Amino acid sequence: MLARLQQRITLGLLACTAVWLIAWWRFSPPTAVAGGLLLLFGHAFFIGLEMLAMRQVNRADPAPRAGTAMLLRAWLRESLMAPRVFCWRQPFFADAVPDHLPADAAGRQGVVLIHGFVCNRGFWTPWLRLLRARGQPFVAVNLEPLVADIEAYRPIVDAAVARIAQATGRPPVLLCHSMGGLAARDWLRADGNALRAARIVTLGTPHQGTWLGRFSQSGSGLQMRRDGAWLAALAAGEPDSLRQRMQCWYSNCDNVVFPSSTASLAGADNRFVPGLAHVTLAFDPRVIEAVLADLAEDLG
Repeated sequence: MLARLQQRITLGLLACTAVWLIAWWRFSPPTAVAGGLLLLFGHAFFIGLEMLAMRQVNRADPAPRAGTAMLLRAWLRESLMAPRVFCWRQPFFADAVPDHLPADAAGRQGVVLIHGFVCNRGFWTPWLRLLRARGQPFVAVNLEPLVADIEAYRPIVDAAVARIAQATGRPPVLLCHSMGGLAARDWLRADGNALRAARIVTLGTPHQGTWLGRFSQSGSGLQMRRDGAWLAALAAGEPDSLRQRMQCWYSNCDNVVFPSSTASLAGADNRFVPGLAHVTLAFDPRVIEAVLADLAEDLG
């Protein structure tokens, strides 16, 4: 469903850009080019607004503050990364790399990949290619419907974990971006058996909510508000042993989950990486290399 929606948005945006260029080129090429760029990169303006809000809100956060130069670099990288994810991978290549459950999967460490809000499994395409090249079993889920409460995703996560566990004979590592980390935690709380997951690795997950949650009207968005009742109940229902098996990556330039330290959790292995915005955090080489190195230690 999301892939078709993003296909229409992307193709519509390209069509509008083409019409603008054709209509204005003979009158004013500079106007034609400027308008075309505005249509194609208008999202950068909204990312910039998020960055400005994040910089202000982070003034009271204990995480190291980002300077102007670092914020500008993060804004540029995120502005270039966003179209690759939301206008290319997710709409057109969501199933380019199928789930990998090879015949010799028994004994290996499997991975379940859980995306975030308004995403699909195409988000993980670079990761899926790397895992497949390593021969590592994985299942990447699609969390649907898009605007449901996070509890609605429990059966999807449960089915993916069951598939991996059946193929490998071992509980999988759950690799999660943004809201996906909350979906994983909620599933474990409902399941009641924390040992069904070997570890949970989260990238930019609003474990303590996000300032932007106050503007959301969707079910899951409301659940991600700062100091909300849903997040408090989630934390209260978790065993201490779970936190010890969680790895939380966060950054001081995350334009979606802020204040920055809200993506960390007391008792977890919190990994701070400076200068990365929300989507870029999931594809930074430092993060990828570290997560894959940890996975390699578990390979059978």
